Amino acid sequence: MVILLHDEGKMVMETGLIANQEMPFDTSILAGTCHESTIAMYKRDFMAYLRFAGTKEMALTPSTLARWRVDMANNSRKSPKTINRMLSAVRKLMKQAASQGYVEYVLVEQFKHIEGVKESAMLERMRPKNRVRIEPSDMRRVSEKPDLESLVGMRDAAIIHTLASSGLRVSEMASLKRNQIRKIGQDYLVEDVIGKKQKETRSAYLSREAYDAIMAWLAARRIESEFIFTGFEGKSHTPRTTPLSAVSIWRIIKSYAESCGLEHVKPHDMRRFVGTQVAAHMDIRKAQKALGHKNIETTAQNYVLDDLEPGLTNNLY
Repeated sequence: MVILLHDEGKMVMETGLIANQEMPFDTSILAGTCHESTIAMYKRDFMAYLRFAGTKEMALTPSTLARWRVDMANNSRKSPKTINRMLSAVRKLMKQAASQGYVEYVLVEQFKHIEGVKESAMLERMRPKNRVRIEPSDMRRVSEKPDLESLVGMRDAAIIHTLASSGLRVSEMASLKRNQIRKIGQDYLVEDVIGKKQKETRSAYLSREAYDAIMAWLAARRIESEFIFTGFEGKSHTPRTTPLSAVSIWRIIKSYAESCGLEHVKPHDMRRFVGTQVAAHMDIRKAQKALGHKNIETTAQNYVLDDLEPGLTNNLY
């Protein structure tokens, strides 16, 4: 079943039960309320919901959302966090649709009362692999995997080096522009980074190796684009000027990690790698600042994967 955007911007199924039945709105109604990468994620989740619903009427029926929750819990391996995020995406769309007059507010209230899954009831899906620790030697192997004799390999090497030294989120990577890189002395920073749910910008680290890889890629690309990480046209591998999507970067990282025998590695694990290494070699507050966390507890609990060091408090007093 395929969902396309109609000429008027309304979401419609090309095949399947929603054929010839248009939804009265699509994810374009979120414009200006969240980052483009977030809207893209909402679009994927909402499309998945529409596929499950099958008809426009069912998609606009709150009980369908509850049945979708049960279906994902019973018939998928999605983590509870992923399931709840997908449910939240539908609620968000319904709320915006009501504010713009596409549906009644009473419908929004009904959707709001559809609860998510409880993590405590799905502990078997909260496996350690959801947070994969990457050792420096493994990161080196992954970074050396791309073929630097090809344009694709040069770009992919730049992506890996940047993620492994900056701690950027994949959504921040996707929109990274050339003018955000600043040289300070002999080193580099990525400036004007806007993180998730943040209004103020921050700076991020960028290693010299990552900078050199980026410059090599941009020189070889030979097209003008404000974006650093761009894609290619089909099998011709002709460079495009438009940026890669967050999903494309996720697939690139997953492919190289798996080719090195590292299963379940995600781009966010590379962000955790930066947090862990900065905390280990500097301190956790520098890791907090590098990752752009408001609360140091977030850094400590989710991004520093080192165990406690025995004997560290032997000589405190």
